[in-house]
Amino acid sequence: MIYLTQLRAQLEQQFSPRACECSVSGDNSVTVKLYHPVSGQVDLVVSGLNVSNLRSPEAVAALVEELRYELESNSLHHHPQTS
Repeated sequence: MIYLTQLRAQLEQQFSPRACECSVSGDNSVTVKLYHPVSGQVDLVVSGLNVSNLRSPEAVAALVEELRYELESNSLHHHPQTS
């Protein structure tokens, strides 16, 4: 599906230096995985995204913002601040 290739390229551009995998399941939901290409360490996996909701630039921009928020939330949990 050419659309997934475009989505992956946009996400990789937004979240560089991370790599991205996008896949579609049988129910037409998309799973996005952001990870470090060298180490393979996975930073975020989001599944159950409706493929038909990701066809406009605005929808992709909203997804990018949601993924940024999730990444920030995850990094806060993984790296507690010390006083």
